[in-house]
Amino acid sequence: MLSKRQRPKIDEYADEGYLFVVLHFPVYDKTVQRLNAAELDAFIGQDYLVTLPNVELLPVTRLFNRCREEEELRQQLFSKGSGYLLYHVLDDLFDYCFPILDKIAHKLDTLEDDLFEGRSEEIVRDISNVKQEIISYRKIIKPERSTLRLLERRVEQFLPEELDLYFDDIVDGAERIWDLLDNYKEVVEGLESTNESVISHRQNDVLRVLTVFSAILLPLTLLASVFGMNVDFPGFGTAAAFWIVVAVMIVVGGGLLGFFRWKRWL
Repeated sequence: MLSKRQRPKIDEYADEGYLFVVLHFPVYDKTVQRLNAAELDAFIGQDYLVTLPNVELLPVTRLFNRCREEEELRQQLFSKGSGYLLYHVLDDLFDYCFPILDKIAHKLDTLEDDLFEGRSEEIVRDISNVKQEIISYRKIIKPERSTLRLLERRVEQFLPEELDLYFDDIVDGAERIWDLLDNYKEVVEGLESTNESVISHRQNDVLRVLTVFSAILLPLTLLASVFGMNVDFPGFGTAAAFWIVVAVMIVVGGGLLGFFRWKRWL
């Protein structure tokens, strides 16, 4: 209990007749705007269950508050053994995980809409934040899956025989969460790749336009340099020669511009 941070695990103390369980659940920390892991330590014996979260877990708080206020619910949960009570605690906690997944899904949908509305440069940070949330969530759930399978077998001694199958729902819930996280991971990676492609495509468009204008201005600059030298040439110093040079530059520039448009480079 004194350890600051422990991996999800189950320690069985057969002589004393109880299990020590460590599980992690995602909690959104509004102060840092990041998804963190909340640790729930639990001691489960034949006729008792002690839960010790390192931060407040609202589903646990609400469940036990309801048990204090509603005698019928308290009788229903407490009369079927500590294993049944632990099942309800974990069931509420895993149900609490799905709204967080819904928020991530909503963020992904919003990012997809923004991506195709011309805001690709602005959503780079948003994509990074969502990706970080998915990674953090996966780090919480991944080691939990094997621990829950082990818990399903170990907790049978605290469950009546007719309730042995209850913990299958908990394991299935963890697997559903993992499958959704896998899907979200693929979606955010696809959005990130698409966003990079859109940004790269726009940069290529800008570079193509600049290159075309540079290619058009290059021969015009050459003509201006040649006729700008202090060398006598036919018509030197006359207004007619000036307009002839200007006309040649316009024809060359227009010809190059038409050529680039014909090639669809502009």
